[in-house]
Order: sequence, then C-alpha cells, then structure tokens
Amino acid sequence: MTLARADRPQRSPAASRATATATAADAGDARRRRLRGRLTSWAFVAPLIVYLAAFYLYPLYRNLDLSLHHYTVRSFVDGDAPFSGLDNFRQVLDDPTFWPALRNTMVFTLVSIALQYGAGLGLAVFFNRRFRLSGLLRALFLIPWLLPLIVSSSTWAWMLNSESGVVNYGLHLIGVAPVDWLTSPGWALNSVILANIWIGIPFNLVILHSGLQNIPGELYEAAALDGAGAWQQFRRITFPLLRPVSAIVLLLGFVYTLKVFDLIWIMTKGGPGDSSNTLATWSYRLGFGSLLPQFGPGAAVGNILILIALVFGLLYIRVQRRQEA
Repeated sequence: MTLARADRPQRSPAASRATATATAADAGDARRRRLRGRLTSWAFVAPLIVYLAAFYLYPLYRNLDLSLHHYTVRSFVDGDAPFSGLDNFRQVLDDPTFWPALRNTMVFTLVSIALQYGAGLGLAVFFNRRFRLSGLLRALFLIPWLLPLIVSSSTWAWMLNSESGVVNYGLHLIGVAPVDWLTSPGWALNSVILANIWIGIPFNLVILHSGLQNIPGELYEAAALDGAGAWQQFRRITFPLLRPVSAIVLLLGFVYTLKVFDLIWIMTKGGPGDSSNTLATWSYRLGFGSLLPQFGPGAAVGNILILIALVFGLLYIRVQRRQEA
C-alpha cells in the first residue's frame, strides 16, 4: 500500500491550482453560453409576448373590467366607475333581447359552418383529381376569401337590395316576385347566412384540400382493386383520415363565425327589428349604438361570447385527447 502510493506521480500545488482554475473557467463559459442562449430565445419571443399582451391580454382585461363596473360616458373618461359585480350580466340575461340574439347567433354559426364545411369538402375532393385548369379554378375560388370583408359585405348588400339588386332583377326576368332580402324579418337572417357561407367556403377548401394531399394514393388504388366505388372510398378512406383536419376546420370556423359582426352590420345592422341581431351586433348596439351607451352590459355580452368560444375550445381539446388515447 505504501509502495503503491509512492509510485503514483505527485502533482504540484501549482498544477492543481491551474487545473481547478481551468475547470472553473470552463464552467463559467458554459454558464455564459447558456445565459446567452436564454437571452437570445427571449429576444425572439419578446415581440410576440408584447403583441399578445397589448392586443389580447389587455383588451380582455379591460372588457372584464367594463363588465364588472357601472360605466357612464363621464366615468369612462374619468375612470371613476363604481363596482357593480355581476349586475351587468344579470341585466343582460334578463333583457328580452338576449334569447333571440342567442338563438340567431347559434343559427347563424351552426348553419354557416355546416354548409361551408360541406361545400368546401365537396370542392376539395373535386379538385383533388388533377385535371387541366384545376389550379386556375382553385385560385378563382379563393377570391371571396381574399377580398376585404367590407367589400364583400357591401357587394352582397347591393346584390340583395329589394329595389335595385341584381338578384331581384334576375327573379323578375323569370317571372318571380321580388323578395325583400334585407328588409323582411323572415329573410334577413337567411341573407346574411348566405353571404357568410360564400365568404367562408374558400377557407374550408384550402385546409381540406391540403389534408387530402396527405392521404396516400396507394389506399385508393388498393380500394379500387377490391371493387370499392367512389362513395365507398370517400366513406371508408377520405372522411375518416380527414377527421383531425376537419376538427380543426370546424373549431376555427365556429370561433370565427361566432364573432362575425361587420358582415351583419353592413348588410342589415341586425334588423329589421332584431330578426338578424346576434350577440356580436347586440354588444355593439349596447356599447356604441345610442346616445346613452351602456358600456357595462355591452362588455358583458362580449364576455359571454368569449365564454361560449372557450367552452367549445375545451371540448375540442378533450375530443382530440380521446382520439390520441
């Protein structure tokens, strides 16, 4: 034991100190590299955080603050509004306008996304078969999505005008009586739904067509060899494999359609009466549509819209987790 220890090379104190210094320097360099990496990561993420805080978190906070206080025009400027708790929400729920507006919102949303999805899926399957000019025709279908919404809304309002609209003129040519598309309580909601469907079809077409591109063609070839027809291939291959993409399309369509305001406001302003009034247009009416604005109830209606969208978002996440499991 003594001889073994004697045979070992003895390191001088200076060498030991040099080794310790080098190890500490390496550790310090590693810490500085990690710190620089974190700072670089935060530098890239910081603009997004600032954007989300300025345009999402702060407006959400202000909307919640408005719905929990009794704001008038004066207190809105001064910022001295008494706390009212849930009184604004009670006022909204007790208002006779609430349930018709909620019903119109659900009808407008569900009918729009159902027909947008159906038409978009049909067009996506059609354009999935390569043929001459398919790219050009698909690009033309994107025009409603690329146009500014105010342009599309104004165009539909002109087309459906009772007196000078091109639609009623076409009906006149075939001997059909003109229809009060935008001024009749029975037709106003249907008219804005029709316009919204036309605007939303291209979005469904683009996303679903992209999903179809990821389905292997070998599956269709094998199904054709087994004698499966076009409908059986769609039912057994296309639709099941498109389910994840379809879920995303329907969720995004629901959230977007739920808050549609400008289309309805430009075409009918929620009228005549409340026949095409939705929660989005009613919220605007309460907050800005009169000389005595009701900021608190208007914000409360907006928060109800956010809550509905949040519930459907959580349902979507739960369904996705079940599918993955």
